[in-house]
Amino acid sequence: MENVILVIHLILALCLIGVVLLQRSEGGGLGMGGGGGGGVMSARGAATALGKLTWGFAIAFIATSIALTVIGASNSNDTSIIDRLGGGASAPVDENSGPALPPASDLLPPTDGDAPLTPPRAD
Repeated sequence: MENVILVIHLILALCLIGVVLLQRSEGGGLGMGGGGGGGVMSARGAATALGKLTWGFAIAFIATSIALTVIGASNSNDTSIIDRLGGGASAPVDENSGPALPPASDLLPPTDGDAPLTPPRAD
């Protein structure tokens, strides 16, 4: 049921985008109409029809949004996502369980008597 409502929701979103783009804005936009002439598809008639269609799609879009929210809330568990991913309670952390570090003597450069610690300058 959730998938059906989700598909309807996506179709409504695309239809709403299309109808909004077809409407005439004050700057001209991508609107239909522009010429005179009477009849149902005059500039005023098209604006009224597209306005009603926009309202219908918007109301249906909000209704499917609320329906998806209610379905999602009823399907959810009372557990946290972190608990589901981690498998429940986490194991206690041991301070000595980290990766072993090499001894400090391995981190220092080798000293051969009076050898300098920095490389000589290349001029």
